[in-house]
Amino acid sequence: MNEPAVRVDTASQVPPYAQIRAQLGALIVTGQLAEGERLPTVRQLATDLGLAPGTVARAYRELEAAELIRTRRGAGSRVAAPPAGPTRSYASQLTTLARDFTSAAHALGADTEAIMAAVHAALSPDLDSST
Repeated sequence: MNEPAVRVDTASQVPPYAQIRAQLGALIVTGQLAEGERLPTVRQLATDLGLAPGTVARAYRELEAAELIRTRRGAGSRVAAPPAGPTRSYASQLTTLARDFTSAAHALGADTEAIMAAVHAALSPDLDSST
C-alpha cells in the first residue's frame, strides 16, 4: 500500500474506525489490495490520518475478525488469502460487509428505506431501476 487510499471524515457520524474498516475492507474484497500485500503499521496509518493508534488498531482487529487480514508480530498486517472451498461459512464476512455498507450509506445521509432499496436493486440487477 504505497499511498494513503484511506480517508477519514471527522465530521461524519460514522466513527473513524468504521470508516477505516469499510474502506480497507472494500479495497480487499474488490482485489485492489492483493493477497499478501502489507498494510501500513497501526502507528503509521494513525499518524497519516491524524488519529489515535487505538482507532486504527480497532479497525485492524475487526478486519482480522472478518478474516480479511492477518497480523503477525514482527511481520505486520497483510491481506489474507481468499477463503478456500465452497463449504466455508461467509456469515462473519457478510456481516462485516453489510455493516460497512450501511455505515457508508448512513454517512451519505441515506435512511433505512433508501439503503434497503439499494440492496434490493443490487440483488436484482436485471430489473428496471425505475420501478
